[in-house]
Amino acid sequence: MNNYRLAIQYDGGRYKGWQRLGNGENTIQGKIENVLSEMMERKIEVIGCSRTDAGVHALEQIANFKIEENLDELEIMDYLNRYLPRDISITEVKLVYEMFHSRYNAKDKTYLFKIWNEKYTNPFMRNYSMHVEEKLEIEKMKNACKYFIGEHDFTSFSNAKSKKKSMVREIYSMDIIENNAFIEIRVRGNGFLHNMVRRIVGMLIEVGLNQVDAVEIPQIMSSKERNQAGYIADACGLYLEKIQY
Repeated sequence: MNNYRLAIQYDGGRYKGWQRLGNGENTIQGKIENVLSEMMERKIEVIGCSRTDAGVHALEQIANFKIEENLDELEIMDYLNRYLPRDISITEVKLVYEMFHSRYNAKDKTYLFKIWNEKYTNPFMRNYSMHVEEKLEIEKMKNACKYFIGEHDFTSFSNAKSKKKSMVREIYSMDIIENNAFIEIRVRGNGFLHNMVRRIVGMLIEVGLNQVDAVEIPQIMSSKERNQAGYIADACGLYLEKIQY
């Protein structure tokens, strides 16, 4: 079997997320599988590294699929980009070893969250950043990051429904950069639960608005109560930025 790895970028604004739903309609995975299936004239399954939520974007999503045929990488890339919607782009196709698995072989993932921190909205970035009109106190937000770094049970910061799977994840680093009116938050870890990054960002925003004191975060985390973690930041501000193998 030949195993092909795809690097993908997409604007998630009009999609229901990465993961294929029942009939695959209106998901990134579904769109790519449909085009590949047409190309190969049979059903092709694509395995994605990260199940991004509805409305979330990707600067680098990694996926793979297997076929018996040995096709030219550029041929696959050209075909996909010709027939996929213009808000989905394949930036690389690479033939990899047969056992490569886009999800299980990933060592860490980096998510980027963009905030537009001005009184008035930015019309050009309104679909690609979260608008917070009140001035955020960046230093307080940076100080709050230390409470998330390390290995923790993130039940309080997730909407994950399964009670069988572990809620323990490790965050390796968190950085906040202020660039004029933009605030960029980067979170790198070994894996993320459903809505985990958006809930963490929501908590950081509350800290930055003096609605929550950062010292409360460990208690909120140990409570394992989702209603303690405040609101979920807007999906439009979140990007899957980088995956390391």
